[in-house]
Amino acid sequence: MEIRTLRYFLAIAREENMTRAAEILHVTQPTLSKALKGLEDELGKKLFTRHSFSIRLTEEGVLLRNRAEDLVNMVDKIEREFISLDDITGGELSFGMAESWQIRYLAREIRACKEQYPNLHYHITSGDTEQVTEKLDKGLLDFAVLCEMPDESKYDFIRFPEADTWGAVMPADHPLASKPGIMPEDLASVPIFCSEQSWNGELRSWAGKAYDKWQLEGTFRLSYNGSVFAREGLGVLLTFRNLIGCNEENGLVFRPFIPELRTELYLIWNRYQQFTPIAERFLAQVREAFA
Repeated sequence: MEIRTLRYFLAIAREENMTRAAEILHVTQPTLSKALKGLEDELGKKLFTRHSFSIRLTEEGVLLRNRAEDLVNMVDKIEREFISLDDITGGELSFGMAESWQIRYLAREIRACKEQYPNLHYHITSGDTEQVTEKLDKGLLDFAVLCEMPDESKYDFIRFPEADTWGAVMPADHPLASKPGIMPEDLASVPIFCSEQSWNGELRSWAGKAYDKWQLEGTFRLSYNGSVFAREGLGVLLTFRNLIGCNEENGLVFRPFIPELRTELYLIWNRYQQFTPIAERFLAQVREAFA
């Protein structure tokens, strides 16, 4: 199975049209069809179902797409890393990030690094702990940012300078909006939005006995999407301070938790990872700045 064939396969899966995929790849349609048939013969499975004007992935095709994307991304990353080994003015960095106002600290260090190394290029992936650590473990990322204590047997880490504080985002006319702060019992029987990770983690610990009376309306990986639902009156979003712009224009307010709930943020990397020169320089810079 060749990487080139996997690139062909991914282009067809993305376009759902052989002609468009061939145009994008700058190959002839017979060449693409032959490569696809060879891949199906090699795997012994049909990867696409043909329709009048399009082609769609089979279940086996979806499985291959998920694996092929990681393989192709890994190959691309390796190629970029080797190209950057002799580049003293830059290189490539890849990050997976949780949502936090403290990401600004990382952005500042990336900006400072670019001032020293103008050919630095960086790639950002957003997601929760499960998403970003999976990519980090596969070698698709250099660093990840987590809002929970990392597994010290697998990762080294640096703690961010501050901690995020929790609270509730809701419409300004919500009954709880008149309170200066939100206590666990205030949320009893109130439709709640939050991430699945926090619902089963720090929120459960903070709520104590009141947790049994909480009502999970829905989970969101991105707080912004949750705030849209909160603005429509479907529930209250539990999230970090400063992630959602709360003002008169959007009609949302933020009320902090009482007692206060704080979450630390961590920059992590694989314990036995071999860094490129630019990654080593960046890490040294962050160590000094965050210290």
